[in-house]
Amino acid sequence: MNEASPIAATRPAPAAVRPPRAALLWLLLPLAALMVAAVWLVAADPLRGFGNGAPPVEELSFERTILSTDGIEVLVRAGGSEPMTIAQVQVDDAYWQFTQTPAGPVGRGDTAWIRLPFPWVLGEAHAVTVVTGTGATFTHEIAVAVPTPVPNAGNLVSQGLLGVLVGLVPVAVGMLFYPALRGVGRDGMNFLLALTVGLLAFLLVDAAFEAFELAGEAAALFQGPVMVVLAAAASFLLLMAAGRRSGAPTGLALATFIALGIGLHNLGEGLAIGAAFAAGAAGLGTFLVLGFMLHNVTEGIGIAAPLLKTRPTLLNFVGLTLLAGGPAVIGLWIGSLAYAPQWSALALAVGAGAILQVIVEVTAFLMRSDGRGAAALAAPWTVAGLAAGVAVMYLTAMLVKI
Repeated sequence: MNEASPIAATRPAPAAVRPPRAALLWLLLPLAALMVAAVWLVAADPLRGFGNGAPPVEELSFERTILSTDGIEVLVRAGGSEPMTIAQVQVDDAYWQFTQTPAGPVGRGDTAWIRLPFPWVLGEAHAVTVVTGTGATFTHEIAVAVPTPVPNAGNLVSQGLLGVLVGLVPVAVGMLFYPALRGVGRDGMNFLLALTVGLLAFLLVDAAFEAFELAGEAAALFQGPVMVVLAAAASFLLLMAAGRRSGAPTGLALATFIALGIGLHNLGEGLAIGAAFAAGAAGLGTFLVLGFMLHNVTEGIGIAAPLLKTRPTLLNFVGLTLLAGGPAVIGLWIGSLAYAPQWSALALAVGAGAILQVIVEVTAFLMRSDGRGAAALAAPWTVAGLAAGVAVMYLTAMLVKI
């Protein structure tokens, strides 16, 4: 007669599997309880006893300004705890008649256009102040009054040409260095890859600061700083997962990721340039355009660096140039015609996450191609390339910061 094994005797019995309907019931029960509690809270309003007569918290942000021959139009977004009523509007401390679309109270998160038949003066500053029904005031400064571009063929062509000059041309010029760089040895390769990491590190910091600055101008309900961090993290993780599906990217794949990261950054830059151009906050003269071109030439060199051990086709170069520089054209069009700070912040945050992913991949590629692993990061040529990349980007950025 066989005796039961001690191990079998102490093994726990398998847990009973719940039927699918029972599992669904336990899933829906807490959701139903939450819904009942929410309905009771709205219907019974148990918080009314805490009211002390104070007006509701109100918040109003200005997302877009249009100046035309008909006057001034501003797009506002409400972010308060209760719907707010726009009672009066001042321009330069004088009350003006206005029309609101849509009319009536503006609910939390909703937008409304305010139109004022104000005879603004070209080149001068104006202040628009919105007075709500509770007496709260919110002011928007128009730094320099200039006509807002309208979407017609002439404006789109001129803005597209500007985007080509500040985005596509410098990237293409930088990639023309490819034949001259092909003969470099291991130290030269380390220098160029570290140069790429340096310029990307500058773009990462620049994009992050610009994203947080724009997020501060957005309506509070968007939770700007949190949105920037989450968007950057999501962009980084998604691109890391995509890039590592078939192993660590090298050659053309790595160059494509570099171009994508730079392109997303250039999209955010284009949005900012277009918005500043439309608002008259930046005079995009010849010197400033040349500054942008010099600033972006290094980006083309960075894209070409992982290709030095491969033989890409002319079509590959064209595609990489369009991927890195083309978004500047699109961003400039959108920024000049339909700008909002939260969307610009989001674009820059996504670009920052993409750039961080590229920094990780280029650094890993540098260590693999050198053969010494992490020791290659402390080599003199690597340190020199990193410093040169940051320095070149910093010095050329001085030409475009206004």
